[in-house]
Amino acid sequence: MYAQAIKNILLLLLLGVSLTQAAYKLQERYSWNQLDFAFPSERLKEQAIATGDYIPQNALPVGVEHFGNRLFVTVPRWRDGIPATLTYINMDHSLTGSPELIPYPDWRSNTAGDCANSITTAYRIKVDECGRLWVLDTGTVGIGNTTTNPCPYAVNVFDLTTNTRIRRYELRSDDTNPNTFIANIAVDIGKSCDDAFAYFSDELGYGLIAYSWEQNKSWRFSAHSYFFPDPLRGDYNIAGLNFQWGEEGIFGIALSPIRSDGYRTLYFSPLASHRQFAVSTRILRDESRTEDSYHEFIALDERGSNAHTTARVMSDDGVELFNLIDQNAIGCWHSSMPYTPQFHGIVDRDDVGLVFPADVKIDEHKNVWVLSDRMPVFLLSDLDYSDVNFRIYTAPLGALIENTVCDLRNNAYGPSNAVSLPKQQPPAVVTPIYKPYRPPQKPQLSTSWTPSSPPPRTYLPAVSAAGVGVGVGQSPVSSVSVSTSANGGLDVPKAYVFNQHNGINYETSGPHLFPTHQPQAPQQREALKSYVNARQSGWWHHHHQG
Repeated sequence: MYAQAIKNILLLLLLGVSLTQAAYKLQERYSWNQLDFAFPSERLKEQAIATGDYIPQNALPVGVEHFGNRLFVTVPRWRDGIPATLTYINMDHSLTGSPELIPYPDWRSNTAGDCANSITTAYRIKVDECGRLWVLDTGTVGIGNTTTNPCPYAVNVFDLTTNTRIRRYELRSDDTNPNTFIANIAVDIGKSCDDAFAYFSDELGYGLIAYSWEQNKSWRFSAHSYFFPDPLRGDYNIAGLNFQWGEEGIFGIALSPIRSDGYRTLYFSPLASHRQFAVSTRILRDESRTEDSYHEFIALDERGSNAHTTARVMSDDGVELFNLIDQNAIGCWHSSMPYTPQFHGIVDRDDVGLVFPADVKIDEHKNVWVLSDRMPVFLLSDLDYSDVNFRIYTAPLGALIENTVCDLRNNAYGPSNAVSLPKQQPPAVVTPIYKPYRPPQKPQLSTSWTPSSPPPRTYLPAVSAAGVGVGVGQSPVSSVSVSTSANGGLDVPKAYVFNQHNGINYETSGPHLFPTHQPQAPQQREALKSYVNARQSGWWHHHHQG
């Protein structure tokens, strides 16, 4: 116990050093060339490899979530040889490095095809504030033309205190269609833990499914144009590969803090789109509104060029983080501001480590977790398993947004940090056209992808058995001082901010708008001036009242 305590103290001290000295804000916590699983014994692992039940090169992590001393990682059964789909890392035993993934809650509960008792394939997952882990089992094995559906889509909820499943609910046949592919989940807790709803985005079936915990019932919003892809936004350039994911609809979803009317706002984007949309959970919680709620949905502006995103999350301070898969970056937006490019920021970018940042989460202590997995290379080309392919990063939210347009505590609204990507050399073209998660046979590439040399990144140190940190890098020290709370959260006064931009009220807990003593870049100063004038005019109220 004493040795473990020394390790934890040392890690926290080194974390503080690395956060102030790092050129990058996100700090690498775990990394793998290929995933490993915690089999009960080495003999059973060797047996699983011999029988093909475990094929290390076939495993790709896609989802991450943190709770207590556990970091959950999901591994879909896209290919053969995936021994477990819902796993975790014991962070007390593995502070850094390349730990084995432990099946959650146990091996038996990860048996493919055991519909009533197990999880067959999980994608992104969510821990709620009541200590429950929400997992949607897609019931699928395989990918593309190899896909089979041994089990139905089912909502599984686990009590993280007892590590037992407390609810399994199969989605109704009307909730899905032959094209359904669901990979994202958002959980909405209202007045109590029983007043809970989950929302699921159907990427290829173009729908949004709501589930009520209290009613143990689900319903589907579909045939809504905002759920469909933008035909002009289906071209992607990632990791030197050019491909088309043109049919990909509603994907990333995130919930705002509870508003003064008692409801949240659900934000979502189609994958083949640069635009975000919004709707009040007052609508989504009402089964009677599935067919007549078109005008309750709000279309926001585009983020800018090269701004495809698959995952988003919003803090209880109203800061939205989202992955920018074209840019190898994580973006941000403060929801009290207009949804326009000048109010979007980049919190971190890494052309090697963040190639396809597949998932981003904010935990109960306002720490951010990012999983990157080089997914397009895995699906369309060949990963180099002598190289690091999968990484999990972390950083306090306050440190991550420091000195960006999303930080309203100091240096507000500047410098300009719009979401965009500098022009690069044209990437290698991959044919035929590719549909994500259901690709055709792997194409033969005329060129291979080789990552460029990255600038120095400070990593969380490896810790030896004696508790001694190893390999802490040195990077320039930031000159910006920012106040954060002890847990890395935002140290700001609690004041509601109302932003009726584009017809919807954005309410967030944060500082008052428009501090006059803060420096502003000219572009943003003009945007704010126009915005304030519009807010104060009758024209704004007449045209934007939601």
